[in-house]
Amino acid sequence: MISAINNATIYTGTRELTGQSLLFRNKRIEAIVPLSEVPSDANITDATGLLLTPGFIDLQIYGAGGYLFSNSPSAAALKAISDAIVRSGTTTYMLTLATNELSIYLQAFDVAKQNPHPALAGIHLEGPYFNPVKRGAHIEKLIHSPELQEVQSLITAANGIFRMMTLAPEMVSDEVLQLLLQNNVILSAGHSNATYDQAMAGFSKGIRTVTHLFNAMSTLHHRDTGLPGAAYLSQSTYASIIADGVHVDWQTLRISKQMMGRRLFLITDAVDENLEGAYIHLRKSDRFTLPDGTLSGSCITMLDAIRNCVQHAGIELPEALRMATLYPSEVMQAPDLGRLEPGARANLVLVDQELSSVKSVWLEGEKIA
Repeated sequence: MISAINNATIYTGTRELTGQSLLFRNKRIEAIVPLSEVPSDANITDATGLLLTPGFIDLQIYGAGGYLFSNSPSAAALKAISDAIVRSGTTTYMLTLATNELSIYLQAFDVAKQNPHPALAGIHLEGPYFNPVKRGAHIEKLIHSPELQEVQSLITAANGIFRMMTLAPEMVSDEVLQLLLQNNVILSAGHSNATYDQAMAGFSKGIRTVTHLFNAMSTLHHRDTGLPGAAYLSQSTYASIIADGVHVDWQTLRISKQMMGRRLFLITDAVDENLEGAYIHLRKSDRFTLPDGTLSGSCITMLDAIRNCVQHAGIELPEALRMATLYPSEVMQAPDLGRLEPGARANLVLVDQELSSVKSVWLEGEKIA
């Protein structure tokens, strides 16, 4: 049966529409039509007064639903995390693992392969190929430079589920970069002390984006603009940013948006409270920290990030929505995500006009919440 969502303000990724209905069937969007053209036998949702947007995309999230995945890489953890994330409006996500033992990576790959979920786009390894001087909350003794054999073993074990990696471009050889790229791993520069020239060289070799702009990287200095300056001045490289007012302040978010335009997108970098294992995250009022106070993750949802962009950084709502939908889909090179158009996946979110709550979520055409 065909389904219809009527009377919402529809944000397609390119247009804002009213007086229209979105039609979907069999996991895909079929059309956006005037209300008068909705089939008489359609299963109708009346969304009067609500906003309809593509499902949110989060390329960096560590945990939810009471679980930090790296501390408990199990089928139960993966289901709880996925279910919680989808209920929050994020219908596509990269499950992220911090710098860890190789055995944890392999276990995580096995769990993800054996328990596929339609919202899980793959695993994002944030580490271990970092510059230790910019380790942030990562375990220093586990950070190291890559060897081809180790990278190949990760790729082989993952069998396609390893989709993204954050690394320091100044610490990684051209051979390793090419091996990762040849196996369709999205490369992101982060936890890096790269100079402007080193960062630009990495971009020219296939690094497509930058991880949590300004956090755990070389500074933007007037005599050495570093990785942030390279991200600003690149013509093609994207960058993620954590819009919680803690990881970067609102002025930095506003300036970065003005500098980068459509190349800046949102992540949550969200963790969940965890009191045992390699990574202990303590919940504070507006963040998570390690026991020593080091900032270790955010406590926002993607809807929170969108609302913060609008309320605190002067970003127009349609553009803030694109930062959570269309632009990360471009980083993924996934043209059937992040937009509402015929043929796209029916990943849909209804939110209130104040951006305070998610009202309904559809994942590949199935209503979840």
